[in-house]
Amino acid sequence: MATLHPFRALRPDPADVEECACVPYDVVSVAEARALARDKPKSFLHVVRPEIDLPEGTDEHDHQVYTKGAENLAALAVSPEFVHEDAPSLYAYRLVMDGKAQTGVVGCVPVADYDDGRIVRHELTRPDKEDDRTRHLLTQSAHAEPVMLAFRDEPAVARILNETEATEPLYDFVASDGVQHTIWRLADPAALVGAFARVERLYVADGHHRCKAASRAYHALAEKGEATPESEAAFFPAVAFPVSEMRILAYNRVVKRLPNPGGDAGGNGLGPFLTALAGHFDLREDAPPVPERAGDVSLYAGGGRWLGLTLPETRGPGAADRLDVARLGEHVLAPLLGIDDPRTDKNLKYVGGIRGTAELERLVDEGDAALAFSVHPTAVEELLAVSDAGELMPPKSTWFEPKLRSGLLVHLF
Repeated sequence: MATLHPFRALRPDPADVEECACVPYDVVSVAEARALARDKPKSFLHVVRPEIDLPEGTDEHDHQVYTKGAENLAALAVSPEFVHEDAPSLYAYRLVMDGKAQTGVVGCVPVADYDDGRIVRHELTRPDKEDDRTRHLLTQSAHAEPVMLAFRDEPAVARILNETEATEPLYDFVASDGVQHTIWRLADPAALVGAFARVERLYVADGHHRCKAASRAYHALAEKGEATPESEAAFFPAVAFPVSEMRILAYNRVVKRLPNPGGDAGGNGLGPFLTALAGHFDLREDAPPVPERAGDVSLYAGGGRWLGLTLPETRGPGAADRLDVARLGEHVLAPLLGIDDPRTDKNLKYVGGIRGTAELERLVDEGDAALAFSVHPTAVEELLAVSDAGELMPPKSTWFEPKLRSGLLVHLF
């Protein structure tokens, strides 16, 4: 049984929403965030990426970054561009990308449900990223960005969302990337709370570190006697989508350098690696950059040449072992490239599928990587199977698209 908690949002005035709304903090670099927020003082990037307002080179974990983010949020909260809801509310949030729509529920969910495993996770979190997000939450006394959750389709929830979409929206705009964002405020939050209680489980889709940070922030406040299970700090904001409408793109891999047992003419070990690879797989020339079916992988090593291979079945027993990204690690990355721990090995980098295979070609052709692997996207059903089995997915197994915009509905505690 899923719990949905209405909240009093801090949100932009509709006239300013396009300038205020921004991409999530973790999909852009500091340089990209600076460029996006340039000459946009209302952009919420000043809250979620406050290092852009400090001198270049400032460590993103410097105490000035956290205090600057809190100052920026406080300034927006009292500005005429932002309003405070007069009552706790729930919302519907529709994203439209390339003609495909998905509509979710916006509300808060309990930290207790995350701690107890009723909000199911499928990734490990990194302590350094937990620390960073927790410090932002405690310094700002706010959850500035929602997490993305998934749930198995529930007709009662769908009916309410369909009815809501027929009413006048609170916001309706097309962002710079062409994605349309539409938000409605629910006329009757209680009805949606009741319908949502029929949802058996929620699954973390995007935002594992934000979930963990929300839990850590609440418990830190509770230990000091500054929060109780009924406090707003005991809840964090989420947008929950039915799985039938969600879209996962590939999360591709690039290898920075190759083993060099003796080297080849270029001194980068590419020849020996391809020879070893051909000894284990039937390599296909002129493979499509985007694999056409599950189990196929496309490999780029430069010069406009894409090679294709089909992964063997896993020798592992679990649902996570059957994922293409896991089989790539089992049969290629570990035995042929020495990448045994994809969570920590600095020789392995990840490129979200939204950047396309052209980005993989650029990284290799410009010498930033030795080779790149383009994989078939993980299916939503695979994610649910791994989560239901209580297993963890390999790092960077899913790239959900489109992304939520930050700064639209802020949860203060």
